Amino acid sequence: MYWITLIIGLAGLAVTLALAGRRVLFLYKTAMVGQPDPERTLQVKREPKKAVEGQAVEVLGQRKLLKWTIAGAAHFAVMWAFFLLATVYLEAAVQLLFGLDAHIPGLQTWGPIGFVQDTIALACFAGLAVFTAIRIKNSPKRIGRQSRFKGSHLSGAWITLFMIFNVIWTMFFFRGVEVARGNFGYNGAAYFSHLTGNLFEGMSDDTLHVLEAVGLLAHLGVAFVFLVFVVNSKHLHIFLAPLNVMFKRRPDGLGAAQPMMSGGKPLDFEEADPDEDVFGRGKIEDFTWKGFLDMATCTECGRCQSQCPAWNTGKPLSPKMVILELRDHALAKAPYMLASEEEREKFTDEQKLAMQVDKELVADDGVIHPDVLWSCTNCGACVEQCPVDIEHIDHILDMRRFQVMIESSFPSEAGVMLKNLENKGNPWGMSEMKRLEWIEELDFEVEVVDDKVSEDTEYLFWVGCAGALEDRAKKTTKAVAELLHIAGVKFAVLGPMEACTGDPARRLGMEFVFQMLGQQNVETLNDAGVKKIVATCPHCFNTLANEYPQIGGNYEVVHHTQLLAHLVEEGKLTPVTPIEENITYHDPCFLGRHNKVYKQPRDIMATVPGVKTQEMHRHKDRGFCCGAGGARMWMEERIGKRINTERVDEALETNPDTVSTACPFCLVMLGDAINEKKNEGAAKESLEVVDVSQLLIRSIKGEGTTPEKEPVAAE
Repeated sequence: MYWITLIIGLAGLAVTLALAGRRVLFLYKTAMVGQPDPERTLQVKREPKKAVEGQAVEVLGQRKLLKWTIAGAAHFAVMWAFFLLATVYLEAAVQLLFGLDAHIPGLQTWGPIGFVQDTIALACFAGLAVFTAIRIKNSPKRIGRQSRFKGSHLSGAWITLFMIFNVIWTMFFFRGVEVARGNFGYNGAAYFSHLTGNLFEGMSDDTLHVLEAVGLLAHLGVAFVFLVFVVNSKHLHIFLAPLNVMFKRRPDGLGAAQPMMSGGKPLDFEEADPDEDVFGRGKIEDFTWKGFLDMATCTECGRCQSQCPAWNTGKPLSPKMVILELRDHALAKAPYMLASEEEREKFTDEQKLAMQVDKELVADDGVIHPDVLWSCTNCGACVEQCPVDIEHIDHILDMRRFQVMIESSFPSEAGVMLKNLENKGNPWGMSEMKRLEWIEELDFEVEVVDDKVSEDTEYLFWVGCAGALEDRAKKTTKAVAELLHIAGVKFAVLGPMEACTGDPARRLGMEFVFQMLGQQNVETLNDAGVKKIVATCPHCFNTLANEYPQIGGNYEVVHHTQLLAHLVEEGKLTPVTPIEENITYHDPCFLGRHNKVYKQPRDIMATVPGVKTQEMHRHKDRGFCCGAGGARMWMEERIGKRINTERVDEALETNPDTVSTACPFCLVMLGDAINEKKNEGAAKESLEVVDVSQLLIRSIKGEGTTPEKEPVAAE
């Protein structure tokens, strides 16, 4: 019996390693076709502590998964079963090699180990039941597009659940027979194994001996089959997720858009050649090895899809499907990419068609449809929710870069915005002299930088294009200026010297225009001796703080809500007049998810007497986009429901008197949607959208309400 068991076990292991090894080698070679990305490995060397923390918190601690409590707890149990039950397989390997009576001294005689093994196995079984219920409840056949599993490879998930179930029952079968045979080392501590042993009482020793061998081989065989299945399915994430977490970008929040890279180096536009250098992603080979790792790591869980504002409003973009379609295309094209020039010439037309050799990356009949690419708002909900840290926005942005800079293919209305940026330095094409008109409405002087900022100037106030030129955003600009003046904070503005930060151009994919505007602004700021900046626009804030360091601009940048909250805390600003209103706050994506500023805007509102706040269902890191990011502010929204309308519908559920926010783009988008609701009679006429700074200045100046509303008497 020993030799039969050993031969069968080792033969199964050999076949498994051969099949799995061949697949792993194929996947590795495919990933290495991609562009180099040296920064990924360098950051691990520079910050080994953060790499370790990432493994502890994201992988072992399952931080993101546990945000969804029930599903997260189930996955936590199954994942830890994967780790802890490896000890059972170690025991099984010893018994395969040295006989069924062999035991590991110390390991298979210490009761607590048996207790942990049985407990985690039962917890894993409970997790499988939860997963089964979730998949039945959220079946795409039952609820269609509302299911986060829509588009996922469903059969693979069910096979995986079945295989894990097989691991558990074969374990208890094997151990139960051991208990009945008197060959089990954990005594009663492994309580469920002992309970299972009751099923085999009364059987002869010979029968039990055969059943133990069968149980051992079945338990090992399940693992062998499971391993081959895993490396050929989406459950490859079992092994790749730790790697993807290790090599992820590590900004505070989602951070900067990455610079354009070619051959592992930043692209120099003065010397770049479109025929030799990589401009974004025009074909699958243009992705980096980290891009291929992202594709292979996707678990198809659909959390990104469930949070995506585009998907939730009937648009074709699903961040999950973008990754899956790229992955499927990469796997189809891999044999061609890995072949030599001589081998490629031998491929038939039919073979090339199957390998998708001539399939365009972005086209109506390509891998990614243009409507998918241009639906993205860069809100970051997908990246925030992804449990394995896939960087969807980076890939979408890189594909946009190729479309814009090489193919000149993008929504026509965005072209007007680009021309205005190039010619006038702002998206609306207005005169640079109009950037100072808001100052004329103030009753105090504001320093306008002529050459250098004065020595006693604490902050440069970056007004931004919207803050200087858009009527609704000007109210925020004036409110912030007044608050800084009241608090005694000395500030200055650039006026006509200020140009757009380039965020709309970069997020559209026109990196060249971003570089042009960015370098112009960095030169202006550096020449003026600017060290500290306060900005009201989260897009400007994000660009100045996180992206300008890429082009030589290093400044201490704060958002106005951060500075105002600090001034209130210090007692330099004191709200006194009550504002008796129900207010719901909308988190701007580039302030919240991109930079983790959630607390300060809420702190400001909390200090205003009379204000009653009510959170929308989706808020903070699960906040819903207004629809303006990713340069969508300058593109028509022709597919599905308007994102700003969806967000306002959610705001109206809180029955607000006022919707507050902290971004000029959000101010405009939500304001437009509210006006539509007023015209439909679905919102009260007094409802308005204001920046939190406007609430603060009203209370400080003794104005209980805005001019459009009836005054609220102070208590």
